[in-house]
Amino acid sequence: MLRIRLQRRGRKKRPIHHIVVADNRKPRDGRIIEDLGRFDNVTPKNQLTLNRERAIHWLKKGAQPSDTVRSIFKNQGIMYEMHLLRWGKSEEEIEEALTEWREKREEKEEDVPTRKERQQALLDAEEKEFQKQLKKKAEEAAREKAKQEALAAEEEEDEADEEVEAEEDKAEEAETEETQEAAEQEESEEVETQEDTADEDKEDDTEEAAAETEEEDKTDDDAEEEVEASDDEEEDEDNDSDEDSEAKTSSDMLAKEAIEHIENTPLDELEGFVTDDEDRVTVQRALDDKKENS
Repeated sequence: MLRIRLQRRGRKKRPIHHIVVADNRKPRDGRIIEDLGRFDNVTPKNQLTLNRERAIHWLKKGAQPSDTVRSIFKNQGIMYEMHLLRWGKSEEEIEEALTEWREKREEKEEDVPTRKERQQALLDAEEKEFQKQLKKKAEEAAREKAKQEALAAEEEEDEADEEVEAEEDKAEEAETEETQEAAEQEESEEVETQEDTADEDKEDDTEEAAAETEEEDKTDDDAEEEVEASDDEEEDEDNDSDEDSEAKTSSDMLAKEAIEHIENTPLDELEGFVTDDEDRVTVQRALDDKKENS
């Protein structure tokens, strides 16, 4: 039985298919009866060169097209023309019907985007979504920063209030001490016999003031140690943030930047660059192409 099928030709990774008529018992790349044309499905527009008259000639003789060739013939209107011939239509009727069919197909093709247009639309959609995510992250970071600054301002105000209260306490203590000293002087002038008792009281007051001074010095030292500890923690956090900023993944970049990074970086250095939560098709496709070409 005669078959109209595709015969692979061309080179590696760049095939060109011949549309041939051959015996069904022959191998795919074996001897053929007639070459009807070429079909290049690598290009976006699927370029086709076909001898229409010879294709119809072999169809009339009973040659059976393969599924792929049947789809090509149907797209070119050959199967429709064969249908009209079997119904006994005249050449004028066939030509008129084919003209109408071609006009409808052209209108339909105008509404269908090309592969390149679909790819660009997909890339634009991914870029828009990525920009939206970046904007959301920036807003969250700004809110967190404002919250931290507000907390820091409140802590500074509390510390300032504590310092004012401490100064007021010191002033009150100083006034109390002056009042006591004045009272003691008056008592010493009035009653000389109570001088020894007043001196002892004064020594006791001096010891209490010294103890309070030591406690205040200790409190100041503790405050300085806390400030130094907080400074060390801030330096550690800055170092951690610097280390995190050095290790970038595809989710931290725009799709175009991630694709350029994949194309310009050796495959052994791309391990871990595309994360598991990466949902952009173009980035995944770029990594797959890199693996195939390596």
